[in-house]
Amino acid sequence: MTPITRRRTDILVLGAGGAGLLAALHAKDTAPQLEVTIAVKGLLGKCGCTRMVQGGYNVAIAAGDSAERHFMDTLDGGKWLNDQDLAWTLVVGAQRRIRDLENRWGCFFDRNPDGTIHQKAFAGQTFDRTVHKGDLTGIEIVNRLAEQVWARGIQRMEEHRAVALIRAKDGSRIAGVLLLDMRTGGLVFVQAKAVLLGTGGGPTMYKYHTPSGDKACDGMAMALRAGLKLRDMEMVQFHPTGVLAGPGTRMSGTIIEEGLRGAGGYLLGGDGERFMHKYDPRGERATRDIVSRSMQREILAGNVNAEGGLWIEMGHLGPERVRREFKGMVERCADMGFDLAAGRVPVVPTAHYMMGGLVFRADGSTDLPGLFAAGEDTGGVHGANRLGGNGVANSTVFGGIAGDAMGAWVPREGAFEDPDEAALDEAAAFVASPFGRPAKNLSPIRDALLELMWDKAGILRDGPGLAEAARGLDALEAELDASGVDGANRAFNLTWHDWLNLKSQMLVSRAIVAASLAREESRGAHWREDFPDTRDEAQGLSATIATLADGRIALGWQSVAFTRLRPGESLLPAAAE
Repeated sequence: MTPITRRRTDILVLGAGGAGLLAALHAKDTAPQLEVTIAVKGLLGKCGCTRMVQGGYNVAIAAGDSAERHFMDTLDGGKWLNDQDLAWTLVVGAQRRIRDLENRWGCFFDRNPDGTIHQKAFAGQTFDRTVHKGDLTGIEIVNRLAEQVWARGIQRMEEHRAVALIRAKDGSRIAGVLLLDMRTGGLVFVQAKAVLLGTGGGPTMYKYHTPSGDKACDGMAMALRAGLKLRDMEMVQFHPTGVLAGPGTRMSGTIIEEGLRGAGGYLLGGDGERFMHKYDPRGERATRDIVSRSMQREILAGNVNAEGGLWIEMGHLGPERVRREFKGMVERCADMGFDLAAGRVPVVPTAHYMMGGLVFRADGSTDLPGLFAAGEDTGGVHGANRLGGNGVANSTVFGGIAGDAMGAWVPREGAFEDPDEAALDEAAAFVASPFGRPAKNLSPIRDALLELMWDKAGILRDGPGLAEAARGLDALEAELDASGVDGANRAFNLTWHDWLNLKSQMLVSRAIVAASLAREESRGAHWREDFPDTRDEAQGLSATIATLADGRIALGWQSVAFTRLRPGESLLPAAAE
């Protein structure tokens, strides 16, 4: 049996993106007497998806804009599948959080000549409300928050990978988390009074994807294995513009930001002509789901460049302006051999964000007492489609709220609970299981998963393709379960982590496929070629609910409560007339 080291902390935060960092900071400020610990796969401040955010942060702070308008854009973008209380918490909370990020935590965003915060255009919105730091917004936020974490005596467990949420002996609440110390290969059980799940989602099971390489949907997989519910898992967002960098590189799929299209960039087919107005009167500024589907149709029709993709072109805006306003993007494209400012860059839609995730409440609490969640691990905020710029707002708004809630909850109700030892042993055995089999090359399994999900459960879906995806996942998981890993040296054993990544990715892929098969309509990011119509929202909507039962995904439904507005209604007087 693999030995397990044990330690304690009052609050354990899993993940060090915007959600995790702000949860830790808020928890420490709310309850300074508590020990707060962050566990993160990589190095704090240097990993995760928030650091990769280029475009910016949606918030209604300009004259003429309002939280009500932001709320309506969020519901319209989400095709009314959103949990409206969560969406309202997002738009109101963003107004407070953006001020906190600057005045409390030290972030600094771009300014207008009069000193007000500059906001730029992002697709799918009725107002230019995206706050940014050039096109490197995420680096600014994470750097400043990480500095504040280091200054506040918050404990860190870097290069520690969470592998299982462990319930208390009686199952009534969380007892702690089993982690893998990547530096030694040893297992650590951290007993905690409260846990924040903020590991980030990241649809890295698709051939082209944007999230950082450390992402494998671990948080969602752990939630499923712990008996918790995931909602809206069919809602996977594909960003329209991932760089097509060529074969032999994992840079393909790397995002170039939406602000390029918001500023007036053109998407061109292989024939060199614009095509988006064939599909939507907003052209390139339509929502991400529409643009990605339109691009995929052009690709399938054969209107492609020599690289097999499409083009984005910015030169008509003036190369100097493009270099000035999108410095980071120009440099990134130049590193790959492309001239964004004056030429064309080959692009392809790329898997970007999971709108679905763990069912949670507006204070960050979940159905498992003591477990809180924030960011991309959670579902319900964005509905069927996320607006660009609402992602980092989601992470920071709900991360801060969850931190405040944990800081108040732990002194009142928190306690160190003895873990379910049988569950802890089972989780440890699962993690070590590949060492008991002959070592195999996992690359063919990973490549097959990427191709399967892209081709059969990607941008354009249908019943037969999804059924094929389900069968293919069964076959790939059987192959993975028969594949072993060399355990002679468990320290930084990357093949071992590849095996664990694939287990998480395959489990979450099963939830995506099951939910996609169940939703026999097209809504937001979920498009069924065999069910192209969208149901009338006024007749009621339901979210898909995925759980794990006897090793298989069970799929149910939960009615969407129109707690603030019914479809067709509006908070905007002009729109309601």
